[in-house]
Amino acid sequence: MEASVFWSRSITELTLSFHAIFATLGVGVPLLIFIAQYVGYKKNDMHYTMMARRWARGFTIIVAVGVVTGTIMGLQLSLLWPSFMEMAGRVIALPLFMETFAFFFEAIFLGIYLYTWDRFKDPIKHMLLLIPVMVGASMSAIFITIVNAFMNSPQGFDIEAGEIVNIHPVLAMFTPAMPTKVTHVLTTSYMTAAFILAAIAAYRLLRGENHVYHKKALMLTMKLGLIFSIASAILGDFSAKYLAAYQPEKLAAAEWHFETEAEADLIVFGILDDGEVKYEIRIPKMLSYLAFGHLDAEVIGLNEFPEDERPPLINHFFFNSMVAIGVLLLFLALVYLLGKRWKWPWIDSRWFRWLIVLSGPLAMLAIEMGWWLAEMGRQPWILYGLMRTDEAATAATGLEYLFILFAALYLILGVSCAFVLHRMFKNNPIEKELTARQGGEDTWH
Repeated sequence: MEASVFWSRSITELTLSFHAIFATLGVGVPLLIFIAQYVGYKKNDMHYTMMARRWARGFTIIVAVGVVTGTIMGLQLSLLWPSFMEMAGRVIALPLFMETFAFFFEAIFLGIYLYTWDRFKDPIKHMLLLIPVMVGASMSAIFITIVNAFMNSPQGFDIEAGEIVNIHPVLAMFTPAMPTKVTHVLTTSYMTAAFILAAIAAYRLLRGENHVYHKKALMLTMKLGLIFSIASAILGDFSAKYLAAYQPEKLAAAEWHFETEAEADLIVFGILDDGEVKYEIRIPKMLSYLAFGHLDAEVIGLNEFPEDERPPLINHFFFNSMVAIGVLLLFLALVYLLGKRWKWPWIDSRWFRWLIVLSGPLAMLAIEMGWWLAEMGRQPWILYGLMRTDEAATAATGLEYLFILFAALYLILGVSCAFVLHRMFKNNPIEKELTARQGGEDTWH
């Protein structure tokens, strides 16, 4: 049984980690496409319109892979966690269905949007087709995050004699965890998409493609990266306060807060040596402030919970790394914009552009760590307070072979996606596309 639980968790974590890449971009990129096309329309600037057009082409590949991995994720919930789906499926089936509906809604309008370029005399009409694409992508993220929020804060039903009764599907959707989780997922998706596209623009400039198109793309995405970084930081603070109120053991594990105390210090990184924290950065009273908004608040420690109900302490590194990356990205975008405004010469240097290139993978890594924290921080519960993970897992054997199969599948999908995207834009560089659209005259340098 222990082996089944281990491999069920491993397969689910593998799928979630891979799917998160494409799901995050699938949510964030449509908004950036819309903004670019809107700026192009308002400024009558072909460069921004071409950003929207080219980003939309790449987005279709991302959506295709996201659909495959999302479908696999849904099937794995039923196959690997049958007891959970038997219990929770009756309560939370509505948002699972609505997530599928949202995807089809997005896909239909995305197809119309892609195949109607230059078909409208008024370009604003074509741009408006992006609104249902954005709504569908964001609603897809909202509904699936509602399911995750339910797992962290189950409600909307009663249990009598071991049976689920008095089911209220709508109440189950609007749990205390829902507002912070949904808003944080959306803003971090927009932020990550912005830094991924900024990284691509910076990389093109580093390759010697000194076209104004890439410079404008970099400026636009860094502006958006800064906005959404600030929003993510604010909503992350609300998330910490939610944990302090509803899942204190998760917060305590993430912060290595072992003893209940007032005026609790914030521990940043460090190592555990025989239960003692060493080499940490300690900020006096800051944990109390982050958890409750004032410096003298009492924060519950891990000592208040049974050992078999304590989340893994590795969550500390996930949390600290996620926050550190978020602060770094915010600072990087701010420095870039200030440098451009005040004409600092080193802003356009190779080393600073390499930092921007790294911001894309770092933003995605922060997303991954956020999801690892969300899932591992809930352990040992799959349904918080009601069903343990080891109770929900399948008893099937041979799951290690299934893990290898899915790992190979995701490797093939990942490599294929990267290859297709590379060939798509390598064979159609921006210079060639702008020249063709201007009737043979490249007037955009």
